[in-house]
Amino acid sequence: MARYVLDYAIATRAPGPLPLGTFMVNVSGSLALGVVTGVAGSHGLEPALQTALTTGLLGGYTTFSTFAYETVRLLEEGARGAAALNALASLAAGTGAAALGLLLASW
Repeated sequence: MARYVLDYAIATRAPGPLPLGTFMVNVSGSLALGVVTGVAGSHGLEPALQTALTTGLLGGYTTFSTFAYETVRLLEEGARGAAALNALASLAAGTGAAALGLLLASW
């Protein structure tokens, strides 16, 4: 539900060829995953709780399949530049957000 609400809120406020809602969902989920993983490593979070939060909650929140579909859709529409930007920006921002989350959790 949270994924839908955030995606819809962003898509209606920032219409355009790029799927910014999915981008923000995945980047915020990557940040949260980094925080949870970092906290788990430094504070000994129960493995079952870590799995529930990362695989369950955050796995259900983020959406790789939608990211992939939207990138392919952009390619099919001839928007190769937008597709490349979406793919590269998603990878870079998601990875950076996960690293930032780990860093924040270590403070």
